[in-house]
Amino acid sequence: MFIRTTGRRVVIVGGGEQAAQKARLLLKTDAALVLVAPELDDELAALVASGRAVQERRLSAELFDDAAMAFVGTGCPALDVAAHGLAKAARCPVNVVDSPHLCDMTTPAIVDRDPVVIAIGSEGTAPVLTRDIKTRLEQMLPQSLGGLAALAGRLRPSVERQVPRADRRAFWAWVFKGAPRALWTCGSERDAAAVIKDSIASGGAPQHDATGQIALVGAGPGARDLLTLRAIERLQEADVIFYDRLVDEEVLELARRDAERVFVGKHVGAHLWPQNRINSMIVAEARKGKRVVRLKSGDPGVFGRATEEIDAANAAGIPVEIVPGITAAMAAGAALGQSLTRRDVSDSLVLATGTGCANDALPDATRLSGPGTTTAIYMGVRQADRLATSMMAKGLPQDAPVDIMVEVSKPGQKHIPATLGTLAHALTDTGVEGSAVILITWPKAQGPVQGTLPGQTVPVPHVGQLQTAV
Repeated sequence: MFIRTTGRRVVIVGGGEQAAQKARLLLKTDAALVLVAPELDDELAALVASGRAVQERRLSAELFDDAAMAFVGTGCPALDVAAHGLAKAARCPVNVVDSPHLCDMTTPAIVDRDPVVIAIGSEGTAPVLTRDIKTRLEQMLPQSLGGLAALAGRLRPSVERQVPRADRRAFWAWVFKGAPRALWTCGSERDAAAVIKDSIASGGAPQHDATGQIALVGAGPGARDLLTLRAIERLQEADVIFYDRLVDEEVLELARRDAERVFVGKHVGAHLWPQNRINSMIVAEARKGKRVVRLKSGDPGVFGRATEEIDAANAAGIPVEIVPGITAAMAAGAALGQSLTRRDVSDSLVLATGTGCANDALPDATRLSGPGTTTAIYMGVRQADRLATSMMAKGLPQDAPVDIMVEVSKPGQKHIPATLGTLAHALTDTGVEGSAVILITWPKAQGPVQGTLPGQTVPVPHVGQLQTAV
């Protein structure tokens, strides 16, 4: 139940933190707040000083007359009971903090997308659970959603004048589920408003909403709680999702239940779906007016073949959006508890790939490596021996310490210690295969030493740890 508070008083009994918590909730309304306490803490006193609330120093039954509701939180059980009795005598609905048996009402957790408000309650039995549900809803609902609802409210008189009654429900369904909603949540509020107004002037929603969209969404390194809020929004809005082998099943669970899911099965060196076929499929689905998500592990723009898909969408005249994700190199450093850059040790970060395309199958992934750099090598497991030899030829000693992290952020994450000289054997012996990222930090203090190949050893000063992670 939502109660109007315009022109009405809400009484809060107490002058400390309990009362302040209730005041914060009521500040979301337009009620006149009455704070009842001989002394107020600084937060409540500031409300009075700003004119947002008034203070009454003495507690009496008259204070509750004709009040919309009352909250009691003095910190003193006896005083709470007394205030409850006075409120009940005035027939004012009352809530006493942490005393469910003295409550006519309970305060919910609020998801506020003004004018859209969602209240989550458990009748006081499980406040931690209600806060968890609130957090999940906050992730699902765009912050801009209330703005679309407010626009709809302003345009409702125009709709009633120009859209036939029988067509209005379909019109509003199109506004909140079709192209206008998609444009609005992508940040194109002006375009969304123009589309809605044009449709009102035409007498209703378009017969066929053919405006499809493509979003290239980064799924992050694996753990679903490392997705961005925007990535979750796009999954919730998608009509069809194309996803790779490395996308975790838990991430897909965040998508709409009725969204079509298409596995495109890409492996390093074995593409069950050629890239041009993927390009054609996502464009074809968008041309049907669908909201298409191309879900990629890590970040779409880091060795994710995003350019080909962007070019295909642009050539077809289809709007395309990139939603960044946490790339594996960042997650690996976090899993190790180490920074990828460090003052006076590594002030440059290089992202490179160990396996390229048909025209450049074995790119020189280490050409920018040197003292003061951290090199993140993706898709380098099968090329580990070649890459390690290249690094040693550039001057990094073979006994440089290496950390290998497998399945970063996932339940199966593990750490395999090695050295640069034993990197390839460590990967083979532990059965690590497929996509990987190798992080090699070359400290500034360790300059290049020519001719350092297997069989030669040059001591490495203990300045920062050199690390390799999958």
